[in-house]
Amino acid sequence: MVVLRALGLGDLLTAVPALRGLRRRYPDHRVELLTPGILGPLALASGAVDAVVDHHGLDCLPTAAAGAAVAVNLHGRGPQSTRLLAASGPGRLVAFSHPELDETVGATKAPVWCEDEHEVHRWCWLVAAVGATADPADLRLPAPVPRSHQPTEVLVHPGAASPARRWPAERWGQVVAALAHHGHRVLITGGPDEVALARRVADVADAAVGGGAGSSGCRVVAGATDLDGLCRLVAGARLVLCGDTGVAHLATAYAVSSVVLFGPTSPARWGPVTDGPHTVLWAGRTGDPHGTVVDPGLCEIAVDDVLTAANARLARPVPS
Repeated sequence: MVVLRALGLGDLLTAVPALRGLRRRYPDHRVELLTPGILGPLALASGAVDAVVDHHGLDCLPTAAAGAAVAVNLHGRGPQSTRLLAASGPGRLVAFSHPELDETVGATKAPVWCEDEHEVHRWCWLVAAVGATADPADLRLPAPVPRSHQPTEVLVHPGAASPARRWPAERWGQVVAALAHHGHRVLITGGPDEVALARRVADVADAAVGGGAGSSGCRVVAGATDLDGLCRLVAGARLVLCGDTGVAHLATAYAVSSVVLFGPTSPARWGPVTDGPHTVLWAGRTGDPHGTVVDPGLCEIAVDDVLTAANARLARPVPS
């Protein structure tokens, strides 16, 4: 079986229930997931796939994908992604119906894409078409580090894939300053291209406490960790504060307390689907999630809103 989900961190994590449903439905198949290689360890940790083939977006499929018994499109509604899989000559194609693709209409009775459906439920619904039973709450992954110690650090992740989903750095800095003032150890995380953003947040925090560089006590680790290191930080955190991005889904996967800020996208589409230790903040407005400026609805979330939610989470006992 070949499964296409060649997207980002959050995309992989939201597909875990569907992948596990496929694994149960086809226990004797070798399941190969086409996804960026960097996500391989997480995909394998799900227990749902046997191998990961490094693949990105809508690049031409590798020759190893040809002639699979089953090809499953967990990448999108098509037509491009579905055409890629159909051209590989699978014995059976599992994909959403699309009017431009004869392979997905008529006798195959492929499910119809629902734009407003939650991302996790969407893929569970798709694999149900081949008799796979998938539980949307089946999102947990084994923690990459032992949880025998008491988590003490608060992780602040100010970045996101697009500017529309990035709450202003100045506000993050005020949040960091307030948390540090109350004795919390704060780490500011981010990828290699988010180092400047993370340092800006730290600078604002230092200025807010009235001291020089480093006076707030927060630590910038953006750009200093690979994905494995980020996973370890999230799994061992006391609380994660972030926007609508992959780190929020990591917190869900490891059942770590989180406060997640939503802006242009409704949490009904991408928010936590479990009853876990997560708080969602959303002003109720939608917009362009790929916009080049911060979403107005996201800006309606105030610093006090975030601090109130964070303090409420921090006041709760740490799970054993």
